Formats: sequence, C-alpha cells, structure tokens
Amino acid sequence: MGTITTDDGTEIFFKDWGTGQPIVFSHGWPLSSDDWDAQLMFFLSHGYRVIAHDRRGHGRSTQTSDGHDMDHYADDLAALTAHLELRDAIHVGHSTGGGEVVHYIARHGEERVARAVLISAVPPIMVQTESNPGGLPKSVFDDIQTQVATRRSQFYRDLPSTAFYGFNREGVEPIEAVIQNWWRQGMMGGAKAHYDGVVAFSQTDFTEDLKKITVPALVMHGDDDQVVPYADSGPLSAELLQNGTLKTYAGFPHGMPTTQAETINADLLEWLQS
Repeated sequence: MGTITTDDGTEIFFKDWGTGQPIVFSHGWPLSSDDWDAQLMFFLSHGYRVIAHDRRGHGRSTQTSDGHDMDHYADDLAALTAHLELRDAIHVGHSTGGGEVVHYIARHGEERVARAVLISAVPPIMVQTESNPGGLPKSVFDDIQTQVATRRSQFYRDLPSTAFYGFNREGVEPIEAVIQNWWRQGMMGGAKAHYDGVVAFSQTDFTEDLKKITVPALVMHGDDDQVVPYADSGPLSAELLQNGTLKTYAGFPHGMPTTQAETINADLLEWLQS
C-alpha cells in the first residue's frame, strides 16, 4: 500500500498486492478501494497482481476541494498506472468506476491496457437528455446532491439499506455488516468530493469514449439495478464498444460485486481466461 502525488498535489492512496498480470479496480461513488475486498482476495489467490486506489476526495486520498470530474479521475488513474509501470493491465470499474475506466482508456490510449470490464457501470450517460430519453431526470441527481450536502450520514445509511444492494426487495434479507461497511467507506470521504462527483457520474456522456475502445470489454449488469437502470446502460454500452460482450444477471442489484461476489468473480475469471 502507498500513495502517489498528482501534478496538482493530490495524494492518491492505493493498494498493490501480488505478482502476475495486473488487474486494476476502480470503485463506485462514494466508496473506496475497500469495496473491492472480495475481488482483491479472490484474484490474488488466482495468481493476479491486484491494484485498487481511492479516488481523489474518497477514502484515504486527499480531500481536495476541486478536480472532481472525469478528466481528473482518468488522469489520476493514468498517473497511477505510469507510476507502477503497468503493462497488459486489465481494468475493472464498478458504477462510477466504470465511467472512470472508459474515460481513462479513451483519453490515454490502450498501450498499457489488455482488457476492460464494466460492472453495473454508469456509461453511456445516466441523466435524461433529448438524445438520451431513457435516462433519469436531472431532479433525481439534484436530490442526491441535496442529501449529501445536508444529511450525508443518514443518506449513507439509507441507500445501502435499500436500493444499492436490493435489500428493499421482497424476500431479500438485509446484511447489516454490508450496510455498515458502505456507511464507513462513504463517511471516510469528503462531502465536497461526493457532492461534485454526482455531476461527474450522472452528466458525463461516455458515448464517444466507448466507441474508441478496441480491447476486449466485458459489460456485466444486473437487470434489477435500481441505481443505474439496466436498459439505459449495460446493453447500450456493449453495443457502442468495438469488441464488447454483455453479461446480464437476472434479479441482481447494483452492488452485485459484494452481495453476489461468488458469481461475479467466477464469471469474470472465466472471461479473463477465455
């Protein structure tokens, strides 16, 4: 574990475990690299080098007041991959992290990249626009910003208790430790970073980024995702990618890398070894 310092003085915390082909994990909003625990341990045990960082303003990275946009997120990831001298890397992104991965590859090229994986990811674009009528109304994201600015701690207790992991579905038993861990990760980060990050993940249009990616890319998405609705995300991203494969999970929620880790890890490993 260590840190790097970006050109604007932001310290980015990262974990770097093991040897072998590197897999770089980009986490979702408003969490940290800890959200990848199940994947880090699994792929480490299968001979991969696993790397995960805390996005600027999140987790143990600097709580800077600015730079909370996809350009900075992608540039920070590029700085990390350059610092670690990564080659032939597999980039895996969940939710906002999927947008980060897509923008990083499109912005910085594929020289260091072997494959990409988007899990419950925000591309192509979340917000409703004239060109994206199936998106969510901007008022949804305005409300999230209000919650972050005024009652962040309670909001970070409510979201994982309901939609994020599908614990509001009939017959699904909430897992209190998972809810508490989500709250812990969220509260480690900075309110300003999380507030600005809502715009970054909801309003960034990744359409042209997706079209630029030529490496094999796997899109994994649950059809009961209540945070990033399936119909306006996974299938559309897979179509835009030049070498994309869509894997749809019936009934799986947004946070499926945690609650359905066994399935997600096994399917991802199978695809990587194919």
